[in-house]
Amino acid sequence: MHARVSAHDWPETSLGPPGSWPPSLRAVIRTLLSSSYPMVLTWGPRFAQFYNDAYSKLIGNKHPAALGEDIRVTMAESWDTLGPMIQKVMATGIANWTPALMLLMERGGYREEAYFSVSHAPAEDDTGAIAGMLAVCSEVTQQVIGDRRLRLLRDLSAKAGEGRGVQKASQEVLAALSASPLDVPFALLYLRAEEGSPVTCAGAVGVAWEAATRPWPLEQSLAGETVRVDDVAQHLPLPGGPWGDPVRSALLMPIASSGQGAPLGVLAVGVSPNRALDEGYASFYELLASQVSVALGNARAYDEERKRAEQLAELDRAKTAFFSNVSHEFRTPLTLMLGPLEDVLASGTLPEAAARELDVVHRNATRLLRLVNTLLDFSRLESGRLEASFEPTDLAAYTAELASSFRSVAERAGLTLTVDCPPLPEPLYVDREMWEKIVLNLLSNAFKFTLQGTITVRMRAKAGQVRLEVLDTGTGIPPEELPHLFERFYRVRGAQGRTHEGTGIGLALVQDLVRLHGGEVRVESVEGRGACFTVVLPEGRGHLAPEQVRVPRHLASTATGGGAFLAEAQGWLKDSSQEVPRQTPHLPSGAGPEPGRLLGRLLLADDNADMRDYVRRVLSSSFEVEAVADGQAALEAARARVPDLLLTDVMMPRLDGFGLLRELRKDPLTRTVPVVMLSARAGEESAVEGLEAGADDYLVKPFSARELVARVRSSLELSRMRRESSLQEARAEALKRAVQVRDEFLSVASHELKTPLMAFRLQMELIERNLSPESRLHLASRLSSAGRQVQRLNTLVETLLDASQLSMGRLMLHLEEVDLAEVVGETVEQLRGSLERAGCSLTLEMERPLVGRYDRVRFEQVVMNLLDNALKYGEGKPLRVRAWKDQGVSRLTVADQGMGISPEDQARIFERFERAVSGRQYGGLGLGLWIARQVVEAHGGHIQVDSTPGQGTTFTVQIPQGG
Repeated sequence: MHARVSAHDWPETSLGPPGSWPPSLRAVIRTLLSSSYPMVLTWGPRFAQFYNDAYSKLIGNKHPAALGEDIRVTMAESWDTLGPMIQKVMATGIANWTPALMLLMERGGYREEAYFSVSHAPAEDDTGAIAGMLAVCSEVTQQVIGDRRLRLLRDLSAKAGEGRGVQKASQEVLAALSASPLDVPFALLYLRAEEGSPVTCAGAVGVAWEAATRPWPLEQSLAGETVRVDDVAQHLPLPGGPWGDPVRSALLMPIASSGQGAPLGVLAVGVSPNRALDEGYASFYELLASQVSVALGNARAYDEERKRAEQLAELDRAKTAFFSNVSHEFRTPLTLMLGPLEDVLASGTLPEAAARELDVVHRNATRLLRLVNTLLDFSRLESGRLEASFEPTDLAAYTAELASSFRSVAERAGLTLTVDCPPLPEPLYVDREMWEKIVLNLLSNAFKFTLQGTITVRMRAKAGQVRLEVLDTGTGIPPEELPHLFERFYRVRGAQGRTHEGTGIGLALVQDLVRLHGGEVRVESVEGRGACFTVVLPEGRGHLAPEQVRVPRHLASTATGGGAFLAEAQGWLKDSSQEVPRQTPHLPSGAGPEPGRLLGRLLLADDNADMRDYVRRVLSSSFEVEAVADGQAALEAARARVPDLLLTDVMMPRLDGFGLLRELRKDPLTRTVPVVMLSARAGEESAVEGLEAGADDYLVKPFSARELVARVRSSLELSRMRRESSLQEARAEALKRAVQVRDEFLSVASHELKTPLMAFRLQMELIERNLSPESRLHLASRLSSAGRQVQRLNTLVETLLDASQLSMGRLMLHLEEVDLAEVVGETVEQLRGSLERAGCSLTLEMERPLVGRYDRVRFEQVVMNLLDNALKYGEGKPLRVRAWKDQGVSRLTVADQGMGISPEDQARIFERFERAVSGRQYGGLGLGLWIARQVVEAHGGHIQVDSTPGQGTTFTVQIPQGG
């Protein structure tokens, strides 16, 4: 700008040539041009402008024409704002300061919203009169707009964390957008009701609702793309920005879902007509869409969670109604079972064995009734229909009476039961049926997990409260389990008790019943040292609803008088091994073994004494059965004496069925023991789980005696077959090893025999050479016979060596160009002497040449074996040998007219050590044809036989000429 000021044509301006300028003007201009801060100076009545480089960047495309020009022309669009401020400064001589002043600027080709912090000061001439104005300014547009947009994003972010539905969230999002019309002139929100459904307009701000029907390109945006629309003003005339200019552009942005699914909808927003859609504005809209997506995504998740909660609540209500209905339905048949059973048992007319059987039925029916009553109480509590009738009760005496009912069963278990309930100062208002369930559940729980020591029931009154404590010296409760102990259906994992049976409802029911009394229940425990359950009830009746005090009951009672609890506890104690044997249930005809014979020894693990006794009685007629009460005992028994089969329950104390199965499979001693699982957990998943864990069978309770016996027998038979199969495999492996050892021996022996044979033959030749001609002539026949025998022995050794090599897969072929016709001819010549001695003629027909890639030595061996076989069984009759070529295959036939081979023998003559005709006069090892077949097949060919008994035999060899 210093250069521009120097070069400007000032004489043509109202200021005239620079030489005529007053010193004060030149001084201000020098100060202005040397400053790095934006400054502009106006001088004279026509407001001629001087400005520096920093200011030139603020006025955009108005530079450099603004130099020397009247500022009222240059800043005409904003003079309504600037004019009064400048005129006042020049009139009064008082400077001003205005931060973040909004000005309309036309410096980039459009009407722009801009913000400046500006100070105007008077400029004096040499006489001290005000001749102009000096302005110092800085643009703060980005800070002002950035803060404004940040506030909007912050508001949307705050909305995103609030829990509310989609409808309310949409309204709040639109309300937040409406608070920022300078950045978002209008907004339309389109949402899906659910994934896959079409979008509908959920609201609009800054525009009439009818604008939602405009054909926006929503499909493109729903595909995940941000779409820019630039013809908004033609179809939807909307004012925007500080001065109401028409909105020309809009953005359609997808509202992303929280996962990878389709967008939730589309947000259509207008672009301010007074701000360029530059990178900063586009980034703001991206953040805006992201915040809207988060807010609506959270709202959609909230709606879905609320819907799931409503569905769960409805399921819970249905479950409660089902429990209530099914419990009532169970009670009717149970009543009809228990009533007649008790009458028959009380009559005393039954035989002892039948009475014992019915006693088991009665005990388990009573237990089933208690479980049904517990479910009924549970359902009544869930639905708020549990009746309560609180009446004044001598609680100490009543509690002592309930607790004392456990004395006999405690003594039988070797436990000490202490009941310490001195009289209380006054009767306590309780529901007697509920109190019975509270006391008996706590006592039953203590008895279940106390294997030795004491159980103490203690009651005291103190400070307006009555405290009941049930203490035991049992196995205790791990600290991490204590917070969950009173949760419904919760059972302590791996707890060691008298049984693993139970529903996990008892302690939860106790807590609910105590709360209905206005009290609380808590537990303290040290693992391995016992537990103490404490029930605290307030005295008086002020905490009770008047309508529940001394009111008659309308629903059927679920109290059992303690009989069901005691019967179940006695069942935990019963040692069935000391009981009188019972009659065995009726089994299928022929199911039992012969008298005095048992089919195997079984080990049974089940923590239910009645079930142990039943299964043992069912199986004892056919098997020796040992029964134990838990998985740990079963594991110890199996290791002490391995059973033929193990039957195990799945859920047991100390070690459950799956744990027992794992331990058995890890131990080499018990790894192969067949295991049949017995479980009350029905369903395909449970059976698959058991079988995948390594069980051989999975039997779901209840099961019949016939099915149990059949399953056990089947598992034993399968186990026996597996053992036999393993034994056969072991035997086969041993036999294979023996054959391998034999073949190795034959190979070594053959090599060893060849050495002395060679030496023997050499010695004979030496002796023959040293004989005189007369002696040689005299001994010729004997020497020839001895030589033949040595040669025969050498041939046998070579055959054994070949057999051993072939058996061990060591046959190696040395392929070369060989004329088979030549090989056949030479081999025939070697046997001429044998043919003459046998008085046998031989016809030789050969096609020459017969060339291919063969192992010459091995093929000589094939021809030799076939000719030797023909001489041996040909009965001295003529032989015929033919060799020829046929379509790339070399063919050889050796035919005799001898005794022939029967059809049943033809299938085996190519096997090792097989001969078609037995007898010492024929000799041989039965290996020649087998070796011939191995050599031919190694060349890629095959050998076959065609024979008619009494009419002769023909062997045919076919080998590709390629080798």
